[in-house]
Amino acid sequence: MKNVSLWISAMRLRTLPLSVSGIILASCLAEYNGFFKWDIFILAILTTLSFQILSNLANDYGDGVKGTDNSNRIGPERAIQSGKITPESMFNAIKISVLISIILSLTLIFCAFNVYHFFLTLTFFILGVVSIVAAMRYTVGKNAYGYRGLGDLFVFVFFGIVSVIGCYVLYSKQIDHVVFLPACTIGLLSTAVLNLNNMRDVESDKKSQKMTLAVKLGKTYMKVYHFFLVGSAILLSAIFGILYYTSPYNLIFMVTYIPLIIHLIKVKKTTELRLLDPELKKLALTTFLLAILMGIGHLL
Repeated sequence: MKNVSLWISAMRLRTLPLSVSGIILASCLAEYNGFFKWDIFILAILTTLSFQILSNLANDYGDGVKGTDNSNRIGPERAIQSGKITPESMFNAIKISVLISIILSLTLIFCAFNVYHFFLTLTFFILGVVSIVAAMRYTVGKNAYGYRGLGDLFVFVFFGIVSVIGCYVLYSKQIDHVVFLPACTIGLLSTAVLNLNNMRDVESDKKSQKMTLAVKLGKTYMKVYHFFLVGSAILLSAIFGILYYTSPYNLIFMVTYIPLIIHLIKVKKTTELRLLDPELKKLALTTFLLAILMGIGHLL
């Protein structure tokens, strides 16, 4: 049981709700337009979770072997950092995780398109491969993009654009205008979660030569950037609510603006960066709640 708990901890389950936010929102939009299917929904959730777990294990491995995860790090202790899981064991777990991700991706693609949509099948096969590579290359390898300030872009694309628009296409076999604002909203908030994590770790990352965007921007501008991300998400979601308004229920997601504004006030007032750690969970769960309420509100 001890080994099981160690691996569950390494998978970082608290990151999983954020990863499926886009899938849930896209599924609600698909249901509204009459495209929803339970088998696609379940497989999309499982595939997304497999990508996120793969990313978490790979990040633990990449930062662990590079020495980025050390005693200077503020966040929760990682598996390799603690010495409880060896790099070799973690690498084997990554290989198993890649295999699971491939199987789930292929099953999802076949379930969605069968043999009738060759171009879409090919497109999503390529997306699946790119997603697996991106999940691993954030911290693994000499040219890991997370060490070059590109993590924010990848999170916006995969957690927002690919997650929401891609999932909607799995249902509908087409792209509709209704998905763009929600995709950008979830992408911006997911990027804000990453930026908050990087803000918290900015000092230790700088010492380890992990040049995240927060490190490149510096302590003043990384907060300005954070305000831009969260503020833009609020603005775009509000525009979505207005453009697609049919009843007051459509706007129930706006209750999440309250914790988002409180979060921004907390970030502005916080000078000791390690104190930002509790805000990570709050922001991730608020994003998850916003996705659910935006989707349900659109259905009502």
